[in-house]
Amino acid sequence: MEQLAESYHYASVHLNGHGKREVGMLKRALEQVSDEEPSDQYGRGKVIRQFEEKLAGDLGKEAAVFFPSGTMAQQIALRIWCDETGKRTVAYHPLSHLEIHEQDGLKELHHIEPLLVGEANRLMTLEEIEALPDIACLLLELPQREIGGELPSFDELVAISRHCKERGIHLHLDGARLFESLPHYQKTAAEVCALFDSVYVSFYKGIGGIAGAILAGPTSFCDTSKVWKRRYGGDLISLYPYILSSDYYYELRKDRMQSYMEQAQSLAERLNAIDGVWTTPGVPVTNMFHLHWNGDAETVARRIQVAQEETSIGLIGYIVPKDGYCSTEISIGDAFGKASEEEIDRLIDALVRL
Repeated sequence: MEQLAESYHYASVHLNGHGKREVGMLKRALEQVSDEEPSDQYGRGKVIRQFEEKLAGDLGKEAAVFFPSGTMAQQIALRIWCDETGKRTVAYHPLSHLEIHEQDGLKELHHIEPLLVGEANRLMTLEEIEALPDIACLLLELPQREIGGELPSFDELVAISRHCKERGIHLHLDGARLFESLPHYQKTAAEVCALFDSVYVSFYKGIGGIAGAILAGPTSFCDTSKVWKRRYGGDLISLYPYILSSDYYYELRKDRMQSYMEQAQSLAERLNAIDGVWTTPGVPVTNMFHLHWNGDAETVARRIQVAQEETSIGLIGYIVPKDGYCSTEISIGDAFGKASEEEIDRLIDALVRL
């Protein structure tokens, strides 16, 4: 697998993401910023306040708070809703980030019990949500990253939101890739977020920034989240490198998501035409999808490695073994647009031939 990663890294053209993550990302973001621009300090200052106010407006919420990580922001959001309701149970998908990537943070830090809704290989349904017991909060992830970036219909979101309001259940949006979802819905961020009581968005995924997240919602909710951010150690002396780079890449890429999605659909169509290869979703609904190959991971990795070395075009840097097949993730960003049709054709031809 190391050779596959190397063949991707040293390729001269990449089809995945925005390109290599290098320190130049920060330099580019700071080029237009005055050297005399005052820094934020412990969560205060113009540079952080202006960005929070802008995102609150874009998301259609009363207030917003900048966090160094989404893990911190979401655990805090669920803690606040549990404290408000006096209930210690929240619900989310079995493959939620909180369930599989956070070392039981909710249980260990907050004594909150998660209730897993539905099956791991599909979206949860309205019927499953309607059958939930009395809980503090339901978390929905848009799109559901671990199953290929699937999205429920907007009508289903509306029905889920209505049900939660009727039951007194807070609805939180894990919108790590919210902006990537908007072309599919043909809605603004504010229109989607209006269905939720609180929302988290990331600035290093499809936006391609360095790090950082926004948590948005009612003013009282955000004020309480600031207290928890201090308790978590999230108020660093200065967060401006993350804030300024988040702002720069947000403005640069937030309106490119339609193009990214269309490019993902085009690439997925070409890959699906290769024997023994398929994607989920079959037609991507965002800029991301999962790519699957029949066969064992070692053999498939070698095949892709050779194709990448032969063409100097990088498609993937890793692949994960499954039961009789293997999988990886594709996320389309600026890098894809720098590849010519001829270069993409050369890579596809090499993958078919080898």
